[in-house]
Amino acid sequence: MRACFVFTCIAALTSFVLAQQPTVPAKAGESRASSNSAESKLKDMLEAKIKVEWEALKHKDKKTYGELLADDYQGVEVDGRGERNKIQAINEVAETNVYNYTLFGLKLIPAGPDTALVIYEVTMEFPPKSVVRYSRVYISALWVKRAGQWKEVHYQETNVK
Repeated sequence: MRACFVFTCIAALTSFVLAQQPTVPAKAGESRASSNSAESKLKDMLEAKIKVEWEALKHKDKKTYGELLADDYQGVEVDGRGERNKIQAINEVAETNVYNYTLFGLKLIPAGPDTALVIYEVTMEFPPKSVVRYSRVYISALWVKRAGQWKEVHYQETNVK
C-alpha cells in the first residue's frame, strides 16, 4: 500500500514538473542553440553536484552532503525504511557503506528557470567483505534554485535488477 502511495506521489510530481515546462514559442532572434546551451550548462552543473553528493556519501562527509539538501528535503531509499527528512538523511551518512559508485544515463528535465528533475542510474559497490557487493538503483531527484543556490528537495530510489 505504501509503495503504491509513493509511486502515485512520484507520478504526480513528475506530471507537475512536466506541466511546468514553458509552452510559449521562442521569440524571433532567440536561437534553439542558446536554449540547448543553457540546458546543457544546467545539466553539467547538476551532474557535478550529484557527483559531489555521491563523493560525500562515499567519504562519509556529513557537512558536504547536508549543504546539497534543501531544508524541506524528503528522500526515499530502497531499504524500505520510508521517508527521510534532511536531518535524518544527514545522520545516516555515517552508516553509509558505499565503497565506490558509477553514475549512468543522467537525463535532465528542466521545469522552469529554478526547477529541474534529474533522472539517472547508479551502481553502488560495497566493501569487499560485504554480503551484497553491488546494488543498482534508478534515481529521480528534484532540484530547486533558492536564494541563488541549487538544492535537492526530493530524492527517490528504485531497485534495478
